[in-house]
Amino acid sequence: MRKNLTQKTILIIAVLLVFVFGIIGLPSGLSGKALKASLLKRISLGLDLKGGTHLVLQVMVDEAVNAATDNDVSHIQSDLQQNGITGATVTKPDATHPETLAINGVPLDKAGDLRSLLESRYGSEYDLHSGASGSFTLTMKPSAEADLKSRTLQQAIDVIRTRVDSLGVSEPVIQEYNLGSNQILVELPGVDDPGRVRDVIQSTARLEIHEVMGGPWPDEQAALQALGGAVPYDSVLLHTAPGASAPGSGNDVYQIRKTAEVAGTDIRDAQSSRNPNTNEPEVVFYLTTAAGNHFADFTAANKGKSLCVVLDNKIQEVATIRDQIRDQGTISGGGITEQQAKDLSMLLRTGALPASIHYLQESTVGPSLGADSIRQGVTAAVMGMLAVMIFMLVYYRGAGINADLALFLNLVILLGFMGYTGSVLTLPGIAGVILTVGMGVDSNVLIFERIREELHAGKSPAAAVDQGFAHAWTTIIDTHVTTIVSAAILFLFGTGPVKGFAVTLTFGLLANLFTAVFVSRVIFDANLNRKQRGEAISI
Repeated sequence: MRKNLTQKTILIIAVLLVFVFGIIGLPSGLSGKALKASLLKRISLGLDLKGGTHLVLQVMVDEAVNAATDNDVSHIQSDLQQNGITGATVTKPDATHPETLAINGVPLDKAGDLRSLLESRYGSEYDLHSGASGSFTLTMKPSAEADLKSRTLQQAIDVIRTRVDSLGVSEPVIQEYNLGSNQILVELPGVDDPGRVRDVIQSTARLEIHEVMGGPWPDEQAALQALGGAVPYDSVLLHTAPGASAPGSGNDVYQIRKTAEVAGTDIRDAQSSRNPNTNEPEVVFYLTTAAGNHFADFTAANKGKSLCVVLDNKIQEVATIRDQIRDQGTISGGGITEQQAKDLSMLLRTGALPASIHYLQESTVGPSLGADSIRQGVTAAVMGMLAVMIFMLVYYRGAGINADLALFLNLVILLGFMGYTGSVLTLPGIAGVILTVGMGVDSNVLIFERIREELHAGKSPAAAVDQGFAHAWTTIIDTHVTTIVSAAILFLFGTGPVKGFAVTLTFGLLANLFTAVFVSRVIFDANLNRKQRGEAISI
């Protein structure tokens, strides 16, 4: 018996030391300041305690559908020409339904060939319907549209996370916001420049290189007049950005080919630098091997023609092709600052957002408010724990010391868990700690009251302790499992602070199973081992 107690005591001490290390690690000193710094390094504070920015973003997934069908319009038109189906046009007849494409003017003798072509190449994503006078309608399948929107949302989350990580924001929360459709929750603890972060997150940074087909014109009206009143199907009109490096002046308009020769996904790397001639900031970008080979072939075959660099649907530069260009280009001019060049290069490296985003909510928690929350939360936790410990001592006398030791170890294990797993402590998380203390006391009360009942029934102290733990165990398991299931639901469907509550509550309940049952039992057995057979225990 004594040997088993020694082994169990060593196990409890080892667990205590392991989780104390999880809380403070290896501090640089033993002063209060050094211990506090080590504690904050191991246990990260959430947005509501550290201060920072809370954002809810709406991803405009319909834009991704529109962009995908725009691409398909261009591809289908090219397929028609390659297969000798002349005179047919591909359009999107209803701007409010970008998932629908229309093909008109198909010669009747070519209708069968076109149907076979469309079914083989686009049948997996579109439903095909034929109409009168050689017309066809392609409608994106609901499953394909839903999959595209889902991928758009996930890609937006990945891009935003990469951008935020590159800014050095610690412990950010970036995830789908389950309280809305196609929304993203972003929490950035400790952000000291929310304006810059907002600009970086919101920018689509969609860089493309297009062939210039006409222009410049002073405005869209002049451009349409020069084009005979309508823009050809394979081109679009775009304005130049303020300060762009392009012939003409002001907000000029160019006709550019709709299909890009180089798209944002073709960019392999981008870095900010300075122009060796003017010393002005610029961005140098590099293309992937496949994109570089295509661009080299295109520029070699189109010397003397013009290209434009388009960023976020604005023309940044227009230049004439003098020589073959392979895999490198620059963006400069327009009064770009060094910080803007760094941000733009970072955006190009991390990739473009697949669709624009709108800000639905934006709130900022100041560090002073967070410090006040920490102070009040810790005060509430300490006062609550002291009150509980005093009550247990008064009501259960000697056994109350047992319960208080178990509660203290419970708190150490909980904080050690958080230190090892890198969990973020939030204000609701502190509430979870306080609730864990209550749950721990509840377990001890169940055990102690059962022991009292067994003693009143005339059993010996050793038998009463044994029966008390044996009969209370089932009830303790039931209460803990049901609460952990509730916490799991909160974690799966809740937002950041609610998840913090669920995490601390779950860790605390698991720790309580160890302390209330195993540790408390060891203390009782050690106490009984020092007493004479049949001697009463203080409870």
